[in-house]
Formats: sequence, C-alpha cells, structure tokens
Amino acid sequence: MEIRKGVLRPRCSPIPTSRTSIFYFLFSIFLSAAFLAGCGAPGEPVERKAPTPTAVNDLAATQQGDDVILTFTLPKESVEGRELKQPPAIEIFRDFQPIPPAGAAPAAGAAVSKAPTLLVTIPSAMVEQYDTRRQIRYADELRPDDFTQHPGAQAVYMVRTRTSPKKVSANSNAVPLRVEPAADLITDLGAEVIHQGIILTWTPPQKTAVGTVAPITLYRIFRREVAQTTAPSPTPQASQSQKLSVQIGDCPAPPFRDTQIQFGKTYVYTVRSVVQYPDLQIESLDSPPITVFPLDTFPPAAPQGLVVVLVPAQGAAPAYLDLSWSISAENDIAGYNIYRTEQEGAPGQKQNPELLRTPAFRDMNTLPGHRYFYTVTAVDRVGNESPVSVPASGEVPVESPAGATAAVPAAAPAEGIQKAQPKS
Repeated sequence: MEIRKGVLRPRCSPIPTSRTSIFYFLFSIFLSAAFLAGCGAPGEPVERKAPTPTAVNDLAATQQGDDVILTFTLPKESVEGRELKQPPAIEIFRDFQPIPPAGAAPAAGAAVSKAPTLLVTIPSAMVEQYDTRRQIRYADELRPDDFTQHPGAQAVYMVRTRTSPKKVSANSNAVPLRVEPAADLITDLGAEVIHQGIILTWTPPQKTAVGTVAPITLYRIFRREVAQTTAPSPTPQASQSQKLSVQIGDCPAPPFRDTQIQFGKTYVYTVRSVVQYPDLQIESLDSPPITVFPLDTFPPAAPQGLVVVLVPAQGAAPAYLDLSWSISAENDIAGYNIYRTEQEGAPGQKQNPELLRTPAFRDMNTLPGHRYFYTVTAVDRVGNESPVSVPASGEVPVESPAGATAAVPAAAPAEGIQKAQPKS
C-alpha cells in the first residue's frame, strides 16, 4: 500500500500492454481460478461403469394352447458380485431346429445356433410388468406360420440380460420344446344345477390354428371357489384368479358331473381339451369361465314303505295306530311330516308340530271305529319338502265289554282324546 497526501491507495501492478504480456496475465488468472476451485472439490472424479449381469440359469418352457410360457429368475448381481441397482433389460431368442432322432445323445453345450433370432426385447422400465412371484413370465404366442413353416420341428429358447448395449450377460441355458397346434378353446361352456350337483356341457372343438384338430383324448376340468355370500351376476366375468383354480377331474367326453359341491357357494369353472399327437399331448387354453351359484331348490324323494299297524289297548292304555316307513337314502334329510285325513284321496292335516327325526310315529289321537288315511313327506335341511308318500290306512275298532266290536255313534264325544305323540 502507498500513502500520498494522507490518502490510502492500493498499490497495483502496471497493466500490460504487449500481446505477450496480456497472454501471460490472462493465463495466470485462469490458473489461479482453477486452483481456488479445486480446493473445495471432494476428490478426483470416478468413472461410472455399467455392470455385466450374471447369466440366467433356470429358463423353463411349457406349451399351453398355442402359447409357449417362458419362466426364469432375473439376475440380481453382476459377474463381479455387485448388486444390480435396477432390473436389467431382457432379450429373448427363439430358433426352430430339427428334432433329434429318438435315442440320440443330446449335443454338448447349449442347443442354440450361433446367431439366434431375437424374438423380443423387454426394456428395463417394463420388466416389472412380467414379474410374477419373483419370476419373469413371458408368453410367446405362436402363429400359424410357425407351425406350417417348421413341421416336425422343435423351438429352442434362450435368454440374455443387459444393463447397457455393451454389458450383456452370457447366454442362459437353452430350452428345446416340441410344439404342435392345440385345439381351439371351448367357447360354449354351460352349467346346469341338479339335486346331485352341477352338470357341465360343451361342444368338442373341431379345429386348430392350421386345420382339423387331432384326436382329443380327454378334457380337464378346473374349478375355483369364490368367497361371497350373495348371488353373483349370472354373466361370467373373466377369471382373474386362475392361479386359485384346481383341477377337479377329467372326462373323455362331455358332459361332466361335479358332485362335490355345496349349495349356497359360488364356483367358477373352466375346461381345457387335450389333443393327442403320436408322442405328445398338447393342452388347449382355458375356456371362457362360467360362474355358477347353486341353490338347493330340489325337494327330496317321497318316503317309501309307509305301514300303519294297530296296537291294541293294554290295561288302562288305549289302543293306538303305529306308523313306520323306510328311512330316506338322501344325506340332507332334516326330518319328516305326517299327514292324516278321513277321506281317501283328500289332502291330510299335519299331525306333528315339529319335524320327526326318525321314520316312526304313534297316532294316539284317534276315535274308535274311524278309518284314517296317512301320508308322510321328507324335508331337507333348507326346508324343501318332498311329495307325499303312497297313502296307508288304519282303524281303531270299537270294542264292547264282552269284546265284541260295535259301531260308534255318529255324534261321538271328543272329550278325553289324547294328543298325537311322536314314537320314541
């Protein structure tokens, strides 16, 4: 600093005038700025490199309908053992190759060509759409040309993953799969509720994607139960929970009877057909689902073998009529009702205030000298009542003091008549 005439003035360097001086002056300023900027930096920049994913080793393929379902586990680490920060992109390859002769040893290494055909690329941002239960699931929809242009061939699938155009995993295990056209899916699945269960009907398919269907050996029936207490809409909404369906049986031809149901529950059914090729079975896709809500509106069969027997008076006990019949064979019977009339062929009056749990009844509410006609019905657990049985009749005779039978006056008093009681 310099003091002149009492004024504090900064001492400045003279401003350069030549071109060389100006260049060095500006260069020194640039170096000073770079030095000052570098003092606050955290460290030297590090180059970020995309990792190479490990190879898929559990690729599997199955045919369902005209789709080939591929499943595999997506790699989560790089070949260096580092965790992948995001799902890698997926490349799926497919080739058609001749089927090896029967008994031939499998070729060493992966059964895939040196230049496999890229079937599809799934970007990293879309991988989540194919992730089910921590596995990737991709459906390759085979076209008619895939069958006609490669008759008697097998499809060979292989998968790679990548984190960048240059960071590509090794090939996955190659999966060969014999493919043949499946039967068209069943489109007219119907259901009828009967007393013994549900009957499913459909029209057997006649075609495939490329022509006439091969012989159908059987049909596989699938069912799932819907947890609800009210009747659903009769229109079959598409089955979104097919994972919950289980195979309940098969049959060589329609119809199929499902007797393992409970009335009041809701069931969803689908059917697949199985086509038989010389050494291969191909299962079709699921039929459109049908929803069934079976209600028990079916009365039991009428009881059989109704018999009326007179039990004579013994001492102070009056005579009465004893009724019995064969027990109903149905397993949902809650009890029985007894009906009585004095006019043959006329409807009777019910004699029991509550359902009879056993097939027997004692009618102690009778008048001597009157003939009674009886019928019996069965009632199931939801209240459906059967038709009446074949009627049977009985009579308590009038006895004189000497044991002779006498006619009963027309206006016989009703006092003292005992009430009807179930037979114990």
